[in-house]
Amino acid sequence: MHIFVTGACGYKGSVLVPKLLAKGHSVTAFDIMWFGNFLQPHPALKVTQGDIRNIDEVNLDGIDAIIHLSSVANDPCGDLNPQLTWEISCLATMQLADRAKRDGIKHFIYASSGSVYGVKEELQVTEDLDLLPISEYNKTKMCGERILLSYKDDMVVQIVRPATVCGFSPRMRLDVSVNMLAMQALTNGRITVFGGDQTRPNIHIDDITDLYLFLLDHPEHTGVYNAGFENISILQIAEMVAKHVPAEIIVTPSNDPRSYRVNSDRLLATGFRPKKTVEDAIKEIVGLYRQNALKDDERFHNLKWMQKEVL
Repeated sequence: MHIFVTGACGYKGSVLVPKLLAKGHSVTAFDIMWFGNFLQPHPALKVTQGDIRNIDEVNLDGIDAIIHLSSVANDPCGDLNPQLTWEISCLATMQLADRAKRDGIKHFIYASSGSVYGVKEELQVTEDLDLLPISEYNKTKMCGERILLSYKDDMVVQIVRPATVCGFSPRMRLDVSVNMLAMQALTNGRITVFGGDQTRPNIHIDDITDLYLFLLDHPEHTGVYNAGFENISILQIAEMVAKHVPAEIIVTPSNDPRSYRVNSDRLLATGFRPKKTVEDAIKEIVGLYRQNALKDDERFHNLKWMQKEVL
């Protein structure tokens, strides 16, 4: 198949695209490239630098399926410029879905977020709970979901609500919890934990990208799916890091009360199974850093980079 991937040069896209190519697919990688392009050349890969807000830049000729990853990623970045966040993460999604329908695309996979639930009292957060997003990022993802679901009679629509992703990518992110704590330990010998008791769901980057491949191969599984397999506290993550990197753990107060466990039983019922763990992600990051194959690059911190280079 010929797959159109938006946000293809991002954290997940930089891992997903090589996997698609290895499976024999052709890929058009579409990205604004605020953080650069870490994709390696390949005969079946076409890389297009473009702005997803400009629908005229999007060419879907010959495309069989869309994997829509692009957005202004995470709450702090989304709050930097709410108008930009809505334009990229919601309005552009609406334009892309409309174009896909008009061009006869029959398969659309949308990367939403587990954060669309907002603050939940329930210990097990399932797909059936109300969505009460509290940030611009959460709200735009919820709107993106609603837009895509309105096209479910026109194409296969699969929506993924990932937990916090961890692990190595060529376009690394060091502003997500596991990766951030591991890098703190490696560079400072100290890990700062805010609160620590809050439980959050996690998923390895290899598993979330494998999930997109799985959905591509299984169009019969439509609708919305949580994707998070390890519900562990921030302090537990820090302690796991300290097993592999000698580091002092410093716990400070937090004003973020969110604590919840994502339930992914609906996804597991499809037959999909995760293969990696948070500890795998930590060991991979530590190993790559010690081999000088990973460094604390400024581009790997979305908020700092966007403040400096984008806005």
